[in-house]
Amino acid sequence: MSNKIPATLIPGDGIGPEIVEATLAALDALKAPFEWDSQVAGLGGVKSAGDPLPPATLDSIRRTRLALKGPLETPLGGGYRSSNVRLREEFQLFANLRPARTIIPGGRYDNIDLVVVRENLEGLYIGHENYIRIDDDPQAVAMATGINTRQGSRRLIEYAFEHAVATGRKKVTIVHKANILKALTGIFLDTGVKLYEEKYKGRFELETMIVDACAMKLVLNPWQFDVVVTTNLFGDVLSDLVAGLVGGLGMAPGGNIGRDAAIFEAVHGSAPDIAGKGIANPTALLLAAAMMLDHVRRPELATRLRRAIDETLNVDKVRTGDLGGSASTAAFTKALVSRIANA
Repeated sequence: MSNKIPATLIPGDGIGPEIVEATLAALDALKAPFEWDSQVAGLGGVKSAGDPLPPATLDSIRRTRLALKGPLETPLGGGYRSSNVRLREEFQLFANLRPARTIIPGGRYDNIDLVVVRENLEGLYIGHENYIRIDDDPQAVAMATGINTRQGSRRLIEYAFEHAVATGRKKVTIVHKANILKALTGIFLDTGVKLYEEKYKGRFELETMIVDACAMKLVLNPWQFDVVVTTNLFGDVLSDLVAGLVGGLGMAPGGNIGRDAAIFEAVHGSAPDIAGKGIANPTALLLAAAMMLDHVRRPELATRLRRAIDETLNVDKVRTGDLGGSASTAAFTKALVSRIANA
């Protein structure tokens, strides 16, 4: 019987293929158990299959229930819908897990270690939008409808609570705007508080916080937070804010988790301006691969990968330009693989 774990690989657009190549080199050095099925999406999907999310890619993820993907290009304004959003909807990936941990010390903030758990399928992100014509302007009024459900709120918050318990976290903060959006985010807040009272009281501390106050406190004193769980739009904003505490999106991995599938990714963009120059930082995707190893219950490999990343950056001081160094993607990868091999 094979010990290999089938997984879909989506190299993505822009710098995607470069950082995926670096990540595969590290996983190969670890002898990670993945058996890859390479597929395309985003702009690459449009070019090769006429579809930003080709049926073959969807079929592959349905089969493997596990994927690692590079950044996908999405046009601003018009064009096709985000493939990232479509993937979340297609596989009901209701939880977006965004850990933030200080890897390179000495920045504006040190010793950051927190996680944002974002609802992935509801809120304003459902995309129910329309225009209303007034006189000769067909787009005089723009409207959007947001929907949060009791069921959707509960499954997301329960995931966050379970994650907190499993990883030994001490506090969970439910972030909302129920003082103004009393129904839309009130249902999320109410569901979370009731769930805590029913099943989790005493297992960790629970606090609730209005989103604007949370944003301010994350900047003033981020060490007061442990796990932040919130709705889709607020989570989109706060997870990038939290990434800024640890050096930016180049250090920010993400996992999109559902009952039947999980997709891990670098959350930064495709950076077409530096594509092909060999200077991209693969750290975010490498950290996403470590999350993927945790997900398939290979924590020993995940720990080795994270340790090798830490040592490459801080002991060997091999860093790409965005981290203040001068290493190419290839040079960083070579140093990382050497660390893994000699561990």
